[in-house]
Amino acid sequence: MRLCEKVTHLRQVEGQIRGLGRPLSKAELARAMRAELGAGLSHAYLSQIESGARAHLSVHSRELLARFFKVHPGYLVDDPPGYHTEILSAPLLEPDSLRSWLVNRAEEQRSDPLVYRVLLRLSELHDPRRFLAMLDDLLDLSPERVEQVMWVARDGPAHDDSRVRISDSVGAE
Repeated sequence: MRLCEKVTHLRQVEGQIRGLGRPLSKAELARAMRAELGAGLSHAYLSQIESGARAHLSVHSRELLARFFKVHPGYLVDDPPGYHTEILSAPLLEPDSLRSWLVNRAEEQRSDPLVYRVLLRLSELHDPRRFLAMLDDLLDLSPERVEQVMWVARDGPAHDDSRVRISDSVGAE
């Protein structure tokens, strides 16, 4: 975020905090700084900052704005290119941490025997993530296709070698 955006945002927040229901105007900011801090910045200087015409603040100006808005002075600089305040990608859980997570969630679901048992069984697998991916794929199927898959898993003819029963392949882990 650029300095000009940060100051604009801080004026918005300050206006809300002060109960205005709108951003604090630059003129109101200049007056409030003088009244509350005994020193301030001019309306013209604030306009230059917010328009981006003044990309950097003097040490004195940065210190005044930081004191008024109650932020760290280091906040009042442009963020470096590519800087983000949020995590942009979620790390994948390692198998061991996923297994621990599954055990903990199972304990929370102890009152539901099916959910409890399934979560514990998943936690005992070598790669529980593989089975979660399979479940994710199943959830994308149409209801009719789910019924077909369930038939193969439960009732499919055992003598038909062209079909692998899901229950057999799950048990093989």
